[in-house]
Amino acid sequence: MRLKRAAAVGGALTLLVTMGACSENKGTGGGNNETRVNTGSIATDPKDSLGPAPEVAGASKGGTFHVIRESQISHLDPQRIYSFAGLMNAPLYARFLTTFKDDGSGKVTLVGDLAETPGTDVNKDCKVWEFKIKDGVKFEDGTPITSKEIAYGIARSFDPDLTGGPTYIQEWLADSPQYDTKWDFKANKTSLPPGLTTPDAKTLKFGFAKPHCDLPFAASLPYTAPLKPEKDTGVNLDNQPFSSGPYKISKNTPGVELVLERNSNWDPATDPVRHAYPDKVVWHYGPDSEAGANRVIADNGDDQAALGFNGVPVSLTSRVLGDASLKSRTIQGPTPSLWRLTINTQRVTDLAVRQALNYAIDRDGFIKAYGGEASAKAVTTLMPPSTIGFQQYDAYPAGPNGNPDKAKELLGGKSPELVLGIGDDSPELATQLKGNLEKAGFKITVKTIPADAKLDETKKKNNPWDLYVDQWAADWPSGAAILPVLFDGRGIKAEGNSNTSFVNSDEINKEFDRVLAMPAGDQGTEWAKLDQRIMKELAPAVPLFVENGFYVTGSKVGGIFLSSIFGYPAFTNVYVKQ
Repeated sequence: MRLKRAAAVGGALTLLVTMGACSENKGTGGGNNETRVNTGSIATDPKDSLGPAPEVAGASKGGTFHVIRESQISHLDPQRIYSFAGLMNAPLYARFLTTFKDDGSGKVTLVGDLAETPGTDVNKDCKVWEFKIKDGVKFEDGTPITSKEIAYGIARSFDPDLTGGPTYIQEWLADSPQYDTKWDFKANKTSLPPGLTTPDAKTLKFGFAKPHCDLPFAASLPYTAPLKPEKDTGVNLDNQPFSSGPYKISKNTPGVELVLERNSNWDPATDPVRHAYPDKVVWHYGPDSEAGANRVIADNGDDQAALGFNGVPVSLTSRVLGDASLKSRTIQGPTPSLWRLTINTQRVTDLAVRQALNYAIDRDGFIKAYGGEASAKAVTTLMPPSTIGFQQYDAYPAGPNGNPDKAKELLGGKSPELVLGIGDDSPELATQLKGNLEKAGFKITVKTIPADAKLDETKKKNNPWDLYVDQWAADWPSGAAILPVLFDGRGIKAEGNSNTSFVNSDEINKEFDRVLAMPAGDQGTEWAKLDQRIMKELAPAVPLFVENGFYVTGSKVGGIFLSSIFGYPAFTNVYVKQ
């Protein structure tokens, strides 16, 4: 997951970006499933980072907003948050250096959250960044938040015991993926990692060995949340985080319920994005997606003010779409989560075979097996349409159902025998892919992988499969958070690879370095060019689809929209109709 841009003076530098439309739940109209051209920008005028956030039309204060989810949120400690549920929940009780203004209307703007602006590139080389901290930002106990507490929060993310969170800033400061061995947090709790300094209470500085033009975007993730050292309970902070946002955690019963109540020391005048309309937010754990959706559809009692966070399952899709009375309570739209059929290039070494796979693929058939158009939208690019600078192309035009004849032509009479690794929870996808590819001349052997182990197993360099279905959602909508992460071969290791195609091209790697060193705002079109080049020269995968978010709410819920960054329901505008 990731994003980027450039700095300008005195205004917002606007960039064209094609993003998935986010349908806001205003209680007056239905969701949609379209794609449209939206805009993104980085705020360079401090006024854009000021609060309070503009009022949401029709919103009212008070009441309790309920969220129904099958499993508990994996981490509440901001330095450990990296799940979508965690990322959507964290802004309720934690503030970060930067954040995105995003109301579902079609544009996003990166602004300062705790910082006065999204940061200053001091020497215009992306190696030294400075953030000035706002006046009036406070913890839940009323004490001021300064650069010192933000720096401490970042420092504790080096603790090897605090696993689970993103590692961009840690790796950039350490100039090494082994950041926790380059700087030992436990042995240096009273100091800061090399490159991170606090010249005074209002100033936070980052110094990097290499250019990192994405820092303002990386700083929008929860690991920049502040913490007072005396409030650090280590791994136990997962149970009771210390609030810097509009709510604080008043009750946490793991696996059952999480209750957030107002933090009276949050000052909306300092906050450009949060509203905190409800008095309480309560997460209820246990019901699966079908049970949760049915509760919200029934619209009784507290469920009138509830969201089913697991979404609308395939079993209920027709019912929800066919019920006109539910139209105003549904939220739909493409997300940044892109699925691809990954090709293990260590095993499938013939480029023509990989190209033939791209011609052979029946995207429509795969989408039907996955759940239909309500669940997915076909793509032919490695980057989703929500990426800044996105350009549509189709390197292997074969129509929605594939071109078996063109695939056979590339195979030249051969019938490659390929092993498809598939999760044991997805037999219908295996059946569809096997039938589809064998029509084009391939011989496919399906090997099932335990679903809970598939992610780890396919990340192993010497895994025994030729093909497997992968999914990637960038941490911010930039090619920098997608293409180098997935296709730079210099970091391939024995296990834990994001580059599950195991592709390694010296020429493409050089291009990654070149584009990453450019000002962030200039990178968009370059990533789009690289997207096409990777597909044409390497064909390391077959792009399949982007997921569509599909949710239903109770009749008293307003202000919910799909986050343009993560594609899940955002709570910054939510309110309970009185």
